[in-house]
Amino acid sequence: MSGPRSLEVVQRWFQAVVSHPDGVEGGAVSPDAQELIRLDRGQLEAVVRRSRNLTASERLSIYANAYYSRLLECLGACFPILKQALGDEVFDSFAFEYLQRYPSRSYTLDHLGQHFPKFLDETRPEPEEGSEPGGVDWPDFLIDLATFEWTIAKVFDGPGVEGRTLLTPEALQAFPAERFADAHLVPVPCLTLLAFRFPVNAYYTAARHAEEGKEVPIPAPANEWVAVTRREFVVRRYPLSPPQHALLTEILAGSTVGEAIAAAAEASDLDDESLAVELRAWFRFWVAEEFFLSVA
Repeated sequence: MSGPRSLEVVQRWFQAVVSHPDGVEGGAVSPDAQELIRLDRGQLEAVVRRSRNLTASERLSIYANAYYSRLLECLGACFPILKQALGDEVFDSFAFEYLQRYPSRSYTLDHLGQHFPKFLDETRPEPEEGSEPGGVDWPDFLIDLATFEWTIAKVFDGPGVEGRTLLTPEALQAFPAERFADAHLVPVPCLTLLAFRFPVNAYYTAARHAEEGKEVPIPAPANEWVAVTRREFVVRRYPLSPPQHALLTEILAGSTVGEAIAAAAEASDLDDESLAVELRAWFRFWVAEEFFLSVA
């Protein structure tokens, strides 16, 4: 047996053991733990003493169980509507499997759910027999909803423009009309655009306002476009039409206003005069809702 070990080595070994997906015994013989303290199976008491009533393995298991319980609780807080849709037991089953594939590697839990939508996509079941090839099914709803909830969380925690001077309706009105098509609208950093295969924004709203214990049925597939931003530290959600989504996508990509309008026209079935009326209304509304920092 080796001599006394430093506190740092014991702490790192403890973390490797209690956070291992195969439990304490598996964690103790894992490469990460063995690199720090080499033990054979059944030798845990060389590092952790047994108590009067518990073995070393049982004592460590208390921390291991608490570790995963806390992570499951945090994931549930990140995806409350998804958890509501699945039920606690099914959600926790998905979440525990996710933690095995994407274990927490950061000092903060802010990134814990980052790969959850990707995980749901990677582990989706095979299409049901008779399903249309390339069709949309209930796993797509789960993936869309997880993506939506994670985006809301990141917009809330991310950079915003509270306290900054933004583009006003008056400043937009005063901008020379002859230069507007070649101008660039600078979006606020928290503005995010999403496109879904299910109406998850509508579902999210209904689920949040549902009475306790009342089940909100999963909606039928339907394309949905949404803008998400933050104003006065409150996350705001805006349903978009296909032309609106096309226009804002181009603006976020750095295109000129004229190029963005051309994309909106391509996605619209309105005639030029009707589209022009709509465009004026859209820009007035988006500026009032603080979508843009400036125009230049």
